[in-house]
Amino acid sequence: MDNLDEEIRKNQLERKVENGELASFGEKYAGQFDKDIYTAEDKDKYVDEVIDEDENEDAEKEDYSGLHPATIQRRRKEEADARENEMDEMRLQGGSMKRVGAQEVIQRLVPCMKDENEWFRYMVLNSIRDVIGLLGTSDLDTRLEEQLIDGLLFAFQEQAGEDASAVVNCFGTVLKMLGVRAKPYMSEITDKIKWRLGGRNANVRMQAADLIARIAPSLKQCGEENALKNMGKVLYEYLGEEYPDVLGSILGALKSIVNVMGMEEMEPPIRDLLPRLTPILRNRHEKVQENCIDLVGRIADRGSEFVPAKEWSRICFDLLDMLNAKKKSIRRTTVNTFGYIAKALGPQDVMYTLLNNLKVQERQNRLCTSIAIAIVAEACEPFTVLPSLMNEYRLPEMNVQNGVLKAMSFMFEYIGETASNYIYACIPVLEDALMDRDLIHRQQASAAISHLAVGVYGEGCEDGIQHLLNYVFPNIFEVSPHLNKAVLAAIESCRLALGPPVVLMYVLQGLFHPARRVREVYWKIYNNLYIYGADALTMAYPRLEDDGVNTYRREYIEMFI
Repeated sequence: MDNLDEEIRKNQLERKVENGELASFGEKYAGQFDKDIYTAEDKDKYVDEVIDEDENEDAEKEDYSGLHPATIQRRRKEEADARENEMDEMRLQGGSMKRVGAQEVIQRLVPCMKDENEWFRYMVLNSIRDVIGLLGTSDLDTRLEEQLIDGLLFAFQEQAGEDASAVVNCFGTVLKMLGVRAKPYMSEITDKIKWRLGGRNANVRMQAADLIARIAPSLKQCGEENALKNMGKVLYEYLGEEYPDVLGSILGALKSIVNVMGMEEMEPPIRDLLPRLTPILRNRHEKVQENCIDLVGRIADRGSEFVPAKEWSRICFDLLDMLNAKKKSIRRTTVNTFGYIAKALGPQDVMYTLLNNLKVQERQNRLCTSIAIAIVAEACEPFTVLPSLMNEYRLPEMNVQNGVLKAMSFMFEYIGETASNYIYACIPVLEDALMDRDLIHRQQASAAISHLAVGVYGEGCEDGIQHLLNYVFPNIFEVSPHLNKAVLAAIESCRLALGPPVVLMYVLQGLFHPARRVREVYWKIYNNLYIYGADALTMAYPRLEDDGVNTYRREYIEMFI
């Protein structure tokens, strides 16, 4: 079969050679098929050479037929990477580009924006973004501007892969640098975006929404408020999107529009937008959660008066579960949003329900409630929260008391040096917890003291901290690892607030105890003192008199300025 295929191919090439189609391959054999001069063997020899050259050319073109799709994609990407090296060289030569100017560089890159290889287009777009970000667009003429926008629109429309960051970032940088000069192109850009928002492909819709989020400030700068309002209405209609990645991008675009438009001029109105966001808060997709919570937080911060208090109260308790999210950025966004809502709604209404939540059996719910109470204290000042919180500690329920102590721990962590105004009011509660038989009480109280001592460092509250240290120190021999860790953390914080010499006085009594397990604990604390405060310990060491053989006195250490 292979011989037959080769014979057919030979015959085809013979006809091409005789017709002059392959003359360029063998100019030195010109006229060799004249039957009077050359033999059939010469003819076969030449055809074989043509076949070899043809096969070499095919090898250079890399025929991927018969390969696995993943292999094909990898090899094409490797081809594109070879071109990327050239682009990287140009991208890194910032000094050369400054001498040449953006005009010369961009006009050579613009034709490549319509290359059929998508990976190559990505690299061209990244290079254009870097050049314009470095040199600006001041020296670009109108014709080149038009070509640049046309190339960007082509790349945006031909985007087929999942990664649209190159197109979106390049678009955003170009429009930002053009400023008001981009106004003539905005109508065409917005039309293309709206058309792509209605596409069947989820990736296409997501890319369009990401682009809106990126260019919204440029639209505002160009005075395209009507286009922004129109975009807001279109995105509002797509809040029922079933694909979570697309929905997250739509929420991000709405957030960007809300930022640039303001609450009063926003379309749709905030009073209509927020109720649509409430059910989306229950979506478990991370991108949706983060963008939705951030959008709600911005509305709560700048436009809380446009929404009824009952709606804010409903949202407030939907956010409690988000405080336990796995992603740190979601937790941080939730904390900020909760504070904005508490400030808008008032601490009393929020605290009533939060304190009731401390009585539930589910541990995770109680933990989120404790964090929420601390956030309310930070946003609305601790004096609005502490009276009701300390009153709740009087209930003889284990869960409630632990929740109160945990809330105080988070509160001291959040408010920092402001705790100096509240330390003496909180000492009785912490005293009671540190004397409790329950390990969890002592653990939570020690954690609260560790945050409190760091917060009031240098605020003149040393007497209160030393009083609490007297209650913390007897717990150093506890075998529970969690309690032991909390106690050592509290002692370390007291070292910072009181100074290493004070803590050393507590430690010296046990360094040479006859029991090994006692010595181990004391030496562990002393080692931390020595590592973090060796210079401060010098003044606390005992004075040894010279004995005639050895000189222990060091006068230079006794000198003070």
